[in-house]
Amino acid sequence: MGSATKYVSKKPDERGFVDWDQSENQIWHDLVTRQLSCVSGRACQAYIDGLKMLNLPIDKAPQLGDVNRVLKAQTGWECVAVPALINFDRFFELLANKQFPVATFLRSREEFDYLQEPDFFHEIFGHCAMLTNPAFAEFTHTYGKLGFSASPKDRVYLARLYWFTVEFGLLQETNGIRIYGGGILSSPGETRFALTGDFESANDSVNDPESGLNQQNTEQIELSQREVRPIYRPFDPIDIMRTPYRIDIMQPVYFILDDIQQLFELAQQDIMSMVEQAKAMGLHEPLFPPKNKDEDKKVGNYV
Repeated sequence: MGSATKYVSKKPDERGFVDWDQSENQIWHDLVTRQLSCVSGRACQAYIDGLKMLNLPIDKAPQLGDVNRVLKAQTGWECVAVPALINFDRFFELLANKQFPVATFLRSREEFDYLQEPDFFHEIFGHCAMLTNPAFAEFTHTYGKLGFSASPKDRVYLARLYWFTVEFGLLQETNGIRIYGGGILSSPGETRFALTGDFESANDSVNDPESGLNQQNTEQIELSQREVRPIYRPFDPIDIMRTPYRIDIMQPVYFILDDIQQLFELAQQDIMSMVEQAKAMGLHEPLFPPKNKDEDKKVGNYV
């Protein structure tokens, strides 16, 4: 959903088969092998359960038909092959029809550790396991229907809700805080970083914006050497929609669900009235520096 990319999706044949070559299958193998060890003990139970259902191959990239057989049986969802980038109209239309957009390209070896665009690995490994969960699937479906009919301005507020749930959501489980957001679960750096935070207290000072961490460089930084830790906040949809984010840094704040069922409950509520409340209350100050320090708060610096 950006404006430009060097990647081109592979077009499935008439049977829906994507012809991944040997180098692409090796990229998939290396990504999955690394991330499976990383999410162990960090991913939420719903994700672990979904990953077992999907039974994704390790040695080669999966086919969408195999993934779809599981998703349709569990929640009625399916993956749909799309170009490397799609517009918001198409994105919301697909979600509104229980179709999850999957760009059928894999990142290059040169961008193995960090890729700004959502590739096949991010969509399949990061997101599809959670789409086997009824509560998560219902929320995503409702989100798509609301977004499809929303105004461009309202979509910006909805985008923050998606970002801090579907992409970068955490939840409390009996054994501690665990990850359900696909943007975290497909990134080894963010997977480790996201669970190093603590809940914000009334006495906490605002994070120094100059301390924002670049996601691409964090693999070389040991957690023990970091002074920066993310802030945890209780799950509050209006608070979330008032919270700016940047897509190219480690997230300085995460919102914690008490239970994945909260997403199902939210799907039954009047989310668009929450959008209106968030608009009326205004945005929080960003907890990160602008992307271009000389152009603070201009379009493109944050959402």
